[in-house]
Amino acid sequence: MKSFVPACVLAAAIGGGAATPAFAQAQGEPLSVPMPGISATTQLAILKDVRIDQRLDNQIPLDTMFVDEHGKDVALGTYFGQRPVVLAMVYYNCPMLCTLVMSGMVSSLDTMNLMAGRDYEVVAVSFNPGEPPSLAANTKAAMVKRYGRRGGDDAFHFLTGREENIKRLADAIGFHYAWDPKINQYAHPAALTNLTPQGRVSRYLFGVDFAPRDFRLALVEASNGKIGTVLDQAMLYCYHYDPFTGKYGVAIMNLIRLAGALTVVAAGSWILLALRRERRQGNAARAAATGAR
Repeated sequence: MKSFVPACVLAAAIGGGAATPAFAQAQGEPLSVPMPGISATTQLAILKDVRIDQRLDNQIPLDTMFVDEHGKDVALGTYFGQRPVVLAMVYYNCPMLCTLVMSGMVSSLDTMNLMAGRDYEVVAVSFNPGEPPSLAANTKAAMVKRYGRRGGDDAFHFLTGREENIKRLADAIGFHYAWDPKINQYAHPAALTNLTPQGRVSRYLFGVDFAPRDFRLALVEASNGKIGTVLDQAMLYCYHYDPFTGKYGVAIMNLIRLAGALTVVAAGSWILLALRRERRQGNAARAAATGAR
């Protein structure tokens, strides 16, 4: 909000004794108050078109054609069929947010023992139809270097495409963005979309900093349990995906059920051990009474 200095104070600061006539004038006339700035709670008009409509289990169009970082035409389905896919809708010339999303993604993936190319694929698609494959190649090189592990070069795919194909994919995952001509930039959400090997929307992760636990569980869930460990499966039972936050929280009822099951198992084990101990003691007493050894 713009600051406003009353006329009497301003006159006193400039001309000392000139404050009196300025104050007198202010008494006779209403002060000219400038219009206030935009409230912090006011939503910018362009942001009404920027959002994610979660479309869980929706099928993305695998037949949609794009251009890879080598300049070759490829169908989106090329990267599906065997492993879950992490989809990043970005644009490579983005001055800040997209770089943060991709850097956060790679940093989180780097902490896992899941491997790119073995357990999952990464597909980045530019929603700016004016970006060339050479820019996609440069961005991929930077992200592969940041990943710093084997498999990144073959499992990271950075695509560009025509506007109609970009929109078709974006609509399928509910990703809404808008061009802002005032600043010559795109306004867009910050999120990743986890997809099943068949190309169905599994989970969304929001923001630019992705908790490794949430990311790992989202990949394991998207794979239908085909990657990860037994512990991951147990965590999926204990943690519940919250679509409003894009995070996994403790599933209280599942924990209660698990605790109840463990209690039953523990009680049964205790009873079984007590019965065996009682039987051994009975046998020993009978042996002592009969003199048998």
